[in-house]
Amino acid sequence: MKFFTRPVKPEDLADDVLVSNYRTDGDLAVLGKLYERYMSLVYGVCLKYLQDDEAAKDAVMGIFEELITKVKQHEIKEFRPWLYVLSRNYCLMQLRAGKKMETVTLDDFMEFTPVLHPDNDNREEAMQALEKCIGKLTAAQQQSVSLFYLEQKCYKDIVALTGFTLNEVKSYIQNGKRNLKICLEKNSEQ
Repeated sequence: MKFFTRPVKPEDLADDVLVSNYRTDGDLAVLGKLYERYMSLVYGVCLKYLQDDEAAKDAVMGIFEELITKVKQHEIKEFRPWLYVLSRNYCLMQLRAGKKMETVTLDDFMEFTPVLHPDNDNREEAMQALEKCIGKLTAAQQQSVSLFYLEQKCYKDIVALTGFTLNEVKSYIQNGKRNLKICLEKNSEQ
């Protein structure tokens, strides 16, 4: 009696065998088969952390791109829990990057304006000039600049607080910053 063995397909192999094969051969198809098993897990993790369907889908693709190098760099004992941690960390980094905002103060972006770098004798005068110039901004610029620089709110928070679109907030902050700089330079020349 003769036994027939069917060829072993990548989807039939254990995770650790696929990891080993990928590390040896660098075959992306093998890594793809392995990742395919856990895409729904990765998507779920990403959706939980990012709370946005499109961002979660993008993260699933970004995580696969990271796997291409990280699987070769790390000693992986159990792929599933390792992938979970990688996915979670990836999402946390995305959240951190999204919340990252310039920690620039009004002093920083107007570093060329002597009125904002006064000695102690002129500090009160400088603050009055700044208040006067902020008062000359449009209402939307005043609100956006104050929230961003003085209250250190991120763009998303400003959008939620004001009802402006993200592009409007960015524009108001950029234009307000430029107008403040011009106003303060004029005041310092007088």
